[in-house]
Amino acid sequence: MMKNLRTFTILAAVAITGCRTIKPVELPPPVNIPGAFTASGDTTANRLSWKDFFTDENLVKLIDTALANNFDIKAAVQRIEIARANTRIADAARLPFVSAGASAAVDRYAKYTMNGVGNFDTNLSSNIDKKRKIPTSPTQDYFVGFRSTWEADIWGKLKDRKKAAYVRYLSSEKGRQWLTTQIVSEVAGMYYELVALDNQLRIIQKNIELQKKGLEVVEAQMAGGRATALAVKQFNAQVLHTQGAEYEIRQAIIRIESDLNNLLGRFSSPIARDTTLRTKPIPEKIQAGLPSEVLLRRPDVQEAELALMATRLDVIAARKEFLPSLTINPYVSLNAFKLPLVFEGGSVAAGAVASLAGPLINRAAIKSGYNIANASQLQAFYNYQQSIVQGYQEVVTQMKLIDNYKEAYKLKVSEVQELTEGVTNANDLYLAGYASYLEVIVAQGSVLQAEIEQTNIKKESFQSLINLFRSVGGVWY
Repeated sequence: MMKNLRTFTILAAVAITGCRTIKPVELPPPVNIPGAFTASGDTTANRLSWKDFFTDENLVKLIDTALANNFDIKAAVQRIEIARANTRIADAARLPFVSAGASAAVDRYAKYTMNGVGNFDTNLSSNIDKKRKIPTSPTQDYFVGFRSTWEADIWGKLKDRKKAAYVRYLSSEKGRQWLTTQIVSEVAGMYYELVALDNQLRIIQKNIELQKKGLEVVEAQMAGGRATALAVKQFNAQVLHTQGAEYEIRQAIIRIESDLNNLLGRFSSPIARDTTLRTKPIPEKIQAGLPSEVLLRRPDVQEAELALMATRLDVIAARKEFLPSLTINPYVSLNAFKLPLVFEGGSVAAGAVASLAGPLINRAAIKSGYNIANASQLQAFYNYQQSIVQGYQEVVTQMKLIDNYKEAYKLKVSEVQELTEGVTNANDLYLAGYASYLEVIVAQGSVLQAEIEQTNIKKESFQSLINLFRSVGGVWY
């Protein structure tokens, strides 16, 4: 007995020593988050929900529809359910596995075997009664009972796996939050894209009417001998070109509406919207706050951080695979070699086997699993660092864009005013004979282009603000 105990102790020591020789991989140093997003050191953080941020009633209704019907969000919810189920599976692995079963077996033992001789000799004993005589040809075996297998978590390996599964569940929830943030931003972006296209369409239609009036004037002048057919054709070509641009905008509206309806999880439906984009003031910029505070509350950064925590637990569990496992297999049953005797009191049987086994020959496979866990941890670490750097760059870029678009819009407003006055002057000079029809056409084309650019700058200002809202965490304040 003492010899067996010494052997057992030696094997356990070898297994433990083998585990200690596997050293965990050290992670590289993390990135240093700057103290501020801008040179001014902006440190005020507005905490707004998307319903406080987006005040357009039409847009709010569209976002509510997307959050309820979007298929990507529904799929993300199912991924969370999968992660929750994996947590339960990992938790159940720490409990005994109990199975109920019944079996019947028949054996015919040869006369020159231990069982054959033993059964024959047993039947000759005067110490057994008729019920306990063993059938010799063949021998039956009936079993009805419960068997159990339980790995005692003596090293905490199963506990680590449970923690990893739970952290992944939390990570999947953060993933859903980040997806929701993206969906809200996309809906808002498409909404303002449609509003801008509506404004461009009105600008185009207004210019078509003005160009048609100019064409009528030139045609009248040609009839009176004051203009040439070339001038008429040039003015007519300008009208046709602008009419073609109108249909291009109409097609762009159809495309954006289709994409937006798809995002809302529905078939083609009218998109109600406020079309007074050019009259809306450019909103004030969101105060981003401290980078360390803003970035670490972004759902995608939190998701990456939780994924890193899960892989770290995977590495710990993988190291413990080198340690011996304690497995206990108890059973309770009714067992007899005659069917009528199975349910009698003398057929009750019970037993248990405990084994402590450590890996020896298959260490290469376990080491490969450990290496995979370490590589996964490094991959998660780099993903986490990348999410921080990317988030910082997104915030800085959008803050600068908002400032630049504000200044560009002011200049574009002045440009449109100047060009509009220029069209009036060109028409007067043309009628007075001091300007050519080409100067009128150029002036009209310039003001049309400038008005469209003014609308685009206003749209991009809203888009940058939406992107900044998403970059600082968006929906989930």
